[in-house]
Amino acid sequence: MEKKAKIIATIGPAISSSSQILKLIKLGVDAFRINFSHETKELRKIINKIRKLEKKTKKKISLIADLQGIKLRIGRVENNLVFVKKNNRFIFDLSKKEGNSLRVNLPYPLIIKKIKKNNIILIDDGKFAFKVIKKSINSITTKCLSQNCKLSSNKSFHVSRISLPFNNLTAKDKKDIKIAKAIGCNWIALSYLQNTKLIYQTRKLITKDMGIISKIENRVALNNIDEIIKASDAVMIARGDLALDIGHSEVPKIQLSLIKKCNRFSKSVIVATQMLESMIENYTPTRAEINDIATAIFQGADTVMLSAETAVGRYPIQSVKTMFKTIVSTEKYKREHIEDFKNSIETKTDPFKSIVLSVKDLAYNPSVKAIIAFSNSGKTAKLVSAVRPSVKIITISPNINISRQMSLLWGVQSIKSKDARGWKDMMNISRQIIKKDKSIKKNDFVIITAGLPFGNAAMTNMIRLYKVGS
Repeated sequence: MEKKAKIIATIGPAISSSSQILKLIKLGVDAFRINFSHETKELRKIINKIRKLEKKTKKKISLIADLQGIKLRIGRVENNLVFVKKNNRFIFDLSKKEGNSLRVNLPYPLIIKKIKKNNIILIDDGKFAFKVIKKSINSITTKCLSQNCKLSSNKSFHVSRISLPFNNLTAKDKKDIKIAKAIGCNWIALSYLQNTKLIYQTRKLITKDMGIISKIENRVALNNIDEIIKASDAVMIARGDLALDIGHSEVPKIQLSLIKKCNRFSKSVIVATQMLESMIENYTPTRAEINDIATAIFQGADTVMLSAETAVGRYPIQSVKTMFKTIVSTEKYKREHIEDFKNSIETKTDPFKSIVLSVKDLAYNPSVKAIIAFSNSGKTAKLVSAVRPSVKIITISPNINISRQMSLLWGVQSIKSKDARGWKDMMNISRQIIKKDKSIKKNDFVIITAGLPFGNAAMTNMIRLYKVGS
């Protein structure tokens, strides 16, 4: 059974072999995420494997370069691990000496200045908590609130509502963007952005056939969310860091709100973090995790993402199987109750979206079996995907990078083909695709849409209803 929503798997030691990657692609993985916060020495070898398997499976695969951004971290600790007992005092200071069970370096004078008494400090993505009991110009004295507190070097440091302004790409991010371009990544994911400034800086450094994913991870970004969505090609709801900043109980409503906003603006939205967290160690998921995936699909997410589950987890293959089955089951229910899930697309500021909505209305006819969208830039494909038509979407682009990028869009089967130079080319290409698709029979109807003039269109402005065999 085919699925409409897409799956991202994070590359890591758990899926480094060709046989494992091939299994994941066959099981429904549409894109691989590269986490640039970690070591990337073996990256080119893995990318080469993915591209070879892409040819073998004839399935376009997106590559996402996830930049590190500016994440607050503590300094190094002796032997890379220290233990802090519950209720013991612990100091965060500006000293560059290796940390121990009594103190550790916190290299952010501005953060120390902003922190107040009774603030709760979270370390290692929220695993360990410390309460501020005293502060000076150069240090913060805290009380450990956690049992079995284990601090490793360079772990994350977080205090709700307190952050550093982050309006410029770091030197590492700029370097990693160059690497991402060189190895053929199709998307750049921006971490910890607070407004549109990082997006515009990144645009200047990437090619036109690369997309930008804005990761929503903090309260400041939420305050600027409409501008961020409009300036982005896609949005990722990075629920881990977001929960630390706004509170875990606030995340569900924010997730729903962001998915609705992205759908309204015709922007692809990814739901990420801890979707199948228990499967890092366990063969079977929890019922809550299955419900979490289903909820994201019900709400209208384009894509769901696996992180540690595939990067370092014990059961990467089973994790993807679980996600695939849950998506298929949920989408089957949505099809059977379609009136309950129709989404609204904002057309007031973009009348050309009305044309795409006409495509959606035509697709409800049971005789229509597919939509073929010619999309050099990817814009037509994004618009068609956003309206969630009931039939399969086949997108055509002469640009391999655009074709790979489109493979991440909801419901899209992406094909690289020669550019259509006119009506005759368009129909010939369409007939070739239809001939290869066994699900489309003689006398069925196919919707063909594109932007005119061919090869230089500014918008989607053409629809043709084609009867197969005519």
